[in-house]
Amino acid sequence: MTNELETAEPAALYEVNNHVAIITLNRPNVLNAVNRELSVAAGAALENAAHDPDVRVVVITGAGRGFCAGADLAEVAAGRNIYDKAHRDWDFAGIVRHWIPKPVIAAVNGFALGGGTEIVLSADLAVIDETASLGLPEVRRGLMAAAGGVLRIQNQVPPKVAAEIALTGQPISAARAYELGLVNKIAPEGAAVETALELAATIAANAPLAVRQSKTAMFESSKAASGWSQEAWDANLAAARVVFASDDAKEGGRAFVAKRAPVWAGR
Repeated sequence: MTNELETAEPAALYEVNNHVAIITLNRPNVLNAVNRELSVAAGAALENAAHDPDVRVVVITGAGRGFCAGADLAEVAAGRNIYDKAHRDWDFAGIVRHWIPKPVIAAVNGFALGGGTEIVLSADLAVIDETASLGLPEVRRGLMAAAGGVLRIQNQVPPKVAAEIALTGQPISAARAYELGLVNKIAPEGAAVETALELAATIAANAPLAVRQSKTAMFESSKAASGWSQEAWDANLAAARVVFASDDAKEGGRAFVAKRAPVWAGR
């Protein structure tokens, strides 16, 4: 159950400085794992940035030592919805299907496997702390990276590398992520936000209309291939329904809680 003390602060923070909006996922006690409150707050913050004429670039990061640990499994296990019911179309964290015409930079300050990596994949640019790693470990729990992971990874790295990441579930280091082009810059330990803000400042110094239209043109011309099209998400949903209703999905969770190796049934 969500800690009552966590609700004293918003689940996502929003501030604007020098034409850059900073959205901070703010559940540090659980590595910013996503519950409904976070989805609502982060989605609303991103929408505010989209419509604020003073904002030219958005930086998304996490409070504490984590960027985002994915879905809050305690909420999921309790049967509670982790999505913003008013904006289910924005999907996971209110972010992964929430396209805005302004550049979005992920500042990966710490733990970012699973759903955290899927937020990174949805961003236009990314900066990663040298100690952080990315990855899609869902298959190791009998699940699949259904928040855009399997849709986008194959279009952001070579196909065989994408298959390795999605099918082995093994993490990749910051250095490997940079080598593959999954991130734009590696930041010294503790400096991911600072480095992202430097990148944001470079973009914000350019003509805002030209930047927005450049992003829009790239988006519209590559929508199908970049994991934003409705057709791609329909195929993703069909596969996810099979996986998440399976015996193996239940076994993955049980094994994780019991700290034992899962026994897969293949159904």
